[in-house]
Amino acid sequence: MEGIILALIPMFAWGSIGFASNKIGGKPTQQTFGMTLGALAFAFVVWLVVRPEMTWQLWVFGIIGGILWSVGQSGQFQAMKHVGVSIAGPLSSGAQLVLGSLVGAFLFHEWTKPMQFVLGMSALALLVIGFYFSSKQDQSDDNQVGRSVDLPKGFRALAYSTVGYVSYAVLFNNIMKFEALAVILPMAIGMVLGALLFMSFKVDLDILVIKNGSVGLLWGIGNIFMLLAAAKAGLAIAFSFSQLGVIISIIGGILFLGETKTKKEMRWVLIGIACFVAGAVLLGIVKTY
Repeated sequence: MEGIILALIPMFAWGSIGFASNKIGGKPTQQTFGMTLGALAFAFVVWLVVRPEMTWQLWVFGIIGGILWSVGQSGQFQAMKHVGVSIAGPLSSGAQLVLGSLVGAFLFHEWTKPMQFVLGMSALALLVIGFYFSSKQDQSDDNQVGRSVDLPKGFRALAYSTVGYVSYAVLFNNIMKFEALAVILPMAIGMVLGALLFMSFKVDLDILVIKNGSVGLLWGIGNIFMLLAAAKAGLAIAFSFSQLGVIISIIGGILFLGETKTKKEMRWVLIGIACFVAGAVLLGIVKTY
């Protein structure tokens, strides 16, 4: 029970990143840069406290992983700009779960038993259904007035965002395995470098960038409690619960950012949430089967 309670903290922390940053405001590049600066400050404090052993491999691959993460986060902010937090949040998490699971199962042979494939494919089917209902829109003319949603641009941004996120996860979980508290500083440096690449190294520390630094603290808090939850309840349960932050994204987008939903869309969103929850839980079961 303690592990599950700890796993709820990254769920709330990471699930709050999207709507918190959009509430602060700024362009996607400003949001990403500000968030990475906050993450770097958090990582430096952790490094000062823990003082882990640092190898050249950890520095090189940690920085590469951070750059890949920044590709994922920048794409997610772009998608939120085009389709809103309440749509982009669940689609991003769901896409990561689907692609990450497929890569793990077929490229790294994480699924070896027939029952794992049955449960895993059932979970992916639920996630795809969740995609559909989470992004489904009420097409009646009255409901389109004053609404600005560009699904094609949103989906393109989510495509490269998902590739960035999954590549960083595969690098750290399947290819190079580092102590999380040790790699957090090199990774944060890579995150800042990636954000600077998106800004063409034109640094502008304006007020929106500085304010978005607080969002980086949410990322850091989520990371720490993810480790604590994994130690108590296992990585599969901790990761699955963390992905349920999509619920926080949807609620935050509607309540705090004023993203409108018709009655039909609210019903569809609830169906999508239910599918995501069921799919994430099933994936957790597959990893412990």
